[in-house]
Amino acid sequence: MGIGDKAKNKMEEAGGQVKESTGKATGDRDLEAEGKADQSESKVKNAGEHVKDAAKDVKDGLTK
Repeated sequence: MGIGDKAKNKMEEAGGQVKESTGKATGDRDLEAEGKADQSESKVKNAGEHVKDAAKDVKDGLTK
């Protein structure tokens, strides 16, 4: 996983947490839900990157 991808996913997750907290504090259920969705999307992307890393490690192990 590239450093840029990791940073982007972390920023997206942090932004989602801010949206969720702001939504809770203001009673804005839509903003809260959007924040949760942003966090979930970030976690899915992160999991996909981990799968790519694992596949690369397997490939590298087979070619050595």
